[in-house]
Amino acid sequence: MKLMVFMLFLSVGLLRATGTYGQITSLTLEARNETVQQVLDKIEAQSEFSFFYNNKQVNVDRLVSINTKNQNVFSILNKLFDGTDVTYKVLDKSIILSIKENEGNSFPKTDKKVSGIVLDEKGEPVIGANVMVKGTTNGTVTDMDGKFSLQIPEGTELEVSYIGFLTQMVKVTGDKVSVVIKEDTQKLDEVVVVGYGTMKKSDLTGSISVTKSDDLLKNQPFSALDGLKGKASGVNVFSNSGQPGGGMRVVIRGVGSINSSSDPLYVVDGVVMENFKYLNPNDIESMEVLKDASSAAIYGSRGANGVILVTTKRGRKDKGAVISYDGSLSVGTMSRYMDLLNSEEWMQAFETSMENANKWYGANVSTNRADYFKDPRLFDSNGNPLYDTDWQREATRTTWSHNHQLSIQYGGNKTSTGAFLNYTDQQGLLLNNYMKRLNAKITFDAEPTTWLSTSVNLLVNHSWGNTTKEDGGNKQPRRTMIEMMPWMPMQFEDGTWSSSTTISDNIRIENISNPVYALNSTKQMRYRTQVFGNASLTFHLLPGLDLKTQIGIDSHNNRNRDFLPPDLRGSDGFPLGQVNLVNSESLYWQEETFVTYQNTINKHRLNLMGGLSWQERIYRTSTSTSKGFSNNFYGFENIGVGTIPGIPTSNYDAWSMNSYFLRAGYTYDDRYTVTATTRVDGSSRFGGNNKYGFFPSAGIGWIVSNESFMKNVKFIDLLKLHSSFGVTGNTDIGSYSSLALVDSYNTLINGSLVSASQINRLANPDLQWEKTNQFDVGINLNLFNSRLNFDVSYYNKYTYDLLLDRPLPYTTGFKSVIDNIGSVRNTGLDVMINTVNVQTSDFRWTTSINMNYNKNKICSLGETDADIFPGPMFVNTSSTILRVGESLGSFWGYKRLGVWTENEALEAQKVGQHVGEVKRSNEMEIIGKGLPDLTGSIINTFTYKNFDLTVDLQFVTGVDVFQHFKHSTEDRFGLANGLSSILYDAWSPLNTNTFVPAIRYAPSFGQNSHADSGWVCDGSYLRGNLIQLGYVFDSSLTKKMGVGSFRVFAGVSNFFLLTSKDFAGYDPESTSYDGNKWGQNISFFEYPKPRTYTVGLNVSF
Repeated sequence: MKLMVFMLFLSVGLLRATGTYGQITSLTLEARNETVQQVLDKIEAQSEFSFFYNNKQVNVDRLVSINTKNQNVFSILNKLFDGTDVTYKVLDKSIILSIKENEGNSFPKTDKKVSGIVLDEKGEPVIGANVMVKGTTNGTVTDMDGKFSLQIPEGTELEVSYIGFLTQMVKVTGDKVSVVIKEDTQKLDEVVVVGYGTMKKSDLTGSISVTKSDDLLKNQPFSALDGLKGKASGVNVFSNSGQPGGGMRVVIRGVGSINSSSDPLYVVDGVVMENFKYLNPNDIESMEVLKDASSAAIYGSRGANGVILVTTKRGRKDKGAVISYDGSLSVGTMSRYMDLLNSEEWMQAFETSMENANKWYGANVSTNRADYFKDPRLFDSNGNPLYDTDWQREATRTTWSHNHQLSIQYGGNKTSTGAFLNYTDQQGLLLNNYMKRLNAKITFDAEPTTWLSTSVNLLVNHSWGNTTKEDGGNKQPRRTMIEMMPWMPMQFEDGTWSSSTTISDNIRIENISNPVYALNSTKQMRYRTQVFGNASLTFHLLPGLDLKTQIGIDSHNNRNRDFLPPDLRGSDGFPLGQVNLVNSESLYWQEETFVTYQNTINKHRLNLMGGLSWQERIYRTSTSTSKGFSNNFYGFENIGVGTIPGIPTSNYDAWSMNSYFLRAGYTYDDRYTVTATTRVDGSSRFGGNNKYGFFPSAGIGWIVSNESFMKNVKFIDLLKLHSSFGVTGNTDIGSYSSLALVDSYNTLINGSLVSASQINRLANPDLQWEKTNQFDVGINLNLFNSRLNFDVSYYNKYTYDLLLDRPLPYTTGFKSVIDNIGSVRNTGLDVMINTVNVQTSDFRWTTSINMNYNKNKICSLGETDADIFPGPMFVNTSSTILRVGESLGSFWGYKRLGVWTENEALEAQKVGQHVGEVKRSNEMEIIGKGLPDLTGSIINTFTYKNFDLTVDLQFVTGVDVFQHFKHSTEDRFGLANGLSSILYDAWSPLNTNTFVPAIRYAPSFGQNSHADSGWVCDGSYLRGNLIQLGYVFDSSLTKKMGVGSFRVFAGVSNFFLLTSKDFAGYDPESTSYDGNKWGQNISFFEYPKPRTYTVGLNVSF
């Protein structure tokens, strides 16, 4: 808080200090027969002034001569515009040039004076915007408050324009006009960030998606990846958990690896960053996604999975000091509940199971509940339950979360500084589950001389929270709140906590811990501290020729603290309580030096870059564990209290890389573009015989709409064709995968414990990076004054030399050796459509559609193409299979053919089954897949005067969900609670049109333990991702309030979800196997996602 107050007072002081800048700044100028524009440039070069004017009114090409010494700007401007009709207004460090009103003119009576204001989408005034009467040269520019006044004829339209924004046509009906202009994302002269520099959008030959800060922050995400979802075509962001900071996965244009990572490379302000999901999204200015080889090949052996370039916010130039605050408060609720049996329904199902046992299992048991359920604490004398506990509601809560961002940005022509402070507190739906983050960032940029620029960026990010594991079912509360018996109370009358084993009746229920007690007593704390930063020097050697050297670091210090109490019933693996302590630290550093040259000579434009890089990463971890705790007093703070200490472990890992890279771009006449890149990487990860890799790419572009034969095609604003081909790599093969592995262990020799070692993996000196050949062809088409815009790209990615285990003869003493032998192909289409559906002076409706269609196929798996079963394991069987000709992520199991009927009793008996049990295929087969064919979003934005409304819909199709939770909730009745489908949809002689087996009591008559297609359903969905209403206060009001801009908003995230009727879980996009890349859409009790209601404000001073 002290820091916030200090920064506030500092910025206010800076604002006040600029008031007399025009009087105290002395300038010396000498110009002979130079244009007014050149003189203005000299003034800006010597000072922190910025000029705004309408070049249709102010003649800046007029030749002048001027000679001044130590004079202020007022004197210079008086001389410069003496004898002209140009006047000026100096406001702080901004100078607005305009035309003097001619009082001698007598306007027709039909003319009137109109005044207005021009704002951007944030509600901030736009300084220096051009306001013209359509079809004339009559116009003006907006002042420091974004305001203007103009004499116009009745019934005319105003044309409002500003560099980087869409031109807005305004029908004038009164004497007051308010105009909101929007950024033009289709501008070809827009500068786009690419690897090691920037390029004009028109010069791109690759496929790049750009997402700005405002779009990322719409739904107030904890992670920027949540904000990126649905904003960039070809980028699939899987939000697999509702837990704060929970599991997320990003896939760009399909999964292209089996044993290596498929995650993209994240480069923040030129420095590679790990654990990107914890970066504060409020610090981000823009995200550029490099999808094709032409754009990603500059990152060589780390670019095969795509590259996400992140530019963070910095200080502002030419705007003095700006203080802004962005805050929000969110309330989260369960968006849906699983439909489970209540107490009475469970009892009815129990009685039916006894009846079925007598019919089809040859049993002779009572069907009266009173003969089984006699515990007086839980049942009455007739066996009726005394309690009906909804464990989902008891174990979850309404969440309260808040986010606060304070930004101070100051700067002039020579220096700029940014200071950013953020605090985020996000509660999870499960009790006692939360994540908090404190983030501080500071930047400094300076141009101390004409030949040198400097830049410094430092970020400190600390997060901490109590989590729940998501690496399987185990006995985690997200599972036990589904399985716990509904007739069990949360606590007994004496205050003791219940569990499934506290019933005195012998009905053999599975050991299940009380989820509420577990959530309140278990600790799974995660502490993460990141220090990230970079510093650079840029030498301006010649016009257009720069040399830049930059050093960056990314340091992480993580601490995991787990405590499971000794009295936690049903925690099979921890009968005596357990503490696990894990400490890990990593340090990544890079140093890069490169030269850039940009120049335009007549119709020829060059963009050249070449450089070299050094990178290194060091990682250490240590683990301690202990069991045998008598109480909960110490938690994880005193591991020595445990009476059964475990063996501590530690690990060290390191790799290094050096690289050389080149890029050349040439554009002729803004029509034809050719680019070529190459990179050579040398890595310690590669085998001794393959230390260096070569990664080239080339691309071409043709702006057809700039051809002379297209001049008369008025409805086409832009037609651009582009194509590229290149090679990228994936070095994420493990730091020591090419080396032989020696294991150490202890063994008994002559009764003594002796240390020993053995080789358990062979070396492979030929091991190298995985490679991806990618071909890309695309079209950019803007129609009808950019009212209808298309960006479509087809890609074909062939990834080969995949790392797999190659079988070896048994005579070698080893089963296999890791080698480059597999291949995978991804083909697909990226589509982005932007439309302006309606545009009037007060109302605007736009639509943005992003889609990706991807087909994945395994091409080879080595010499024999034998099937591979990579997990995740479930009931001792892999849930997925890798098979040539099939998609990655294919589900593996039996096909459910139906249910054995009474007429098939003898046939069922032959295979050891009974009437009412599931009938399956004899052999296992592919029964679905977890990677989607088609993903996309439809985002509609409506603005009416000062109001704005966003409706964001997201969709997925061509995918399945493997509902592992049906093993417990449908096929194991009696061991745990289950879905209501057990009672209402189960097979019986009167209900034969179902695939749900007849009710049987699993503790006595067995259970289904085989995964089959009955657990698989269509995973397609349509999600209401966000609906948000905002209002920007008029500047006349905010000025009275003493603020520059003020916007309030309210919205709902995850406001609806449409799924298949056969889906029984919380959300089809999920995984219960976080960390297993093949666990996508395989759910064994996922963490539920909230529906979030948010209110917030954005204010600047």
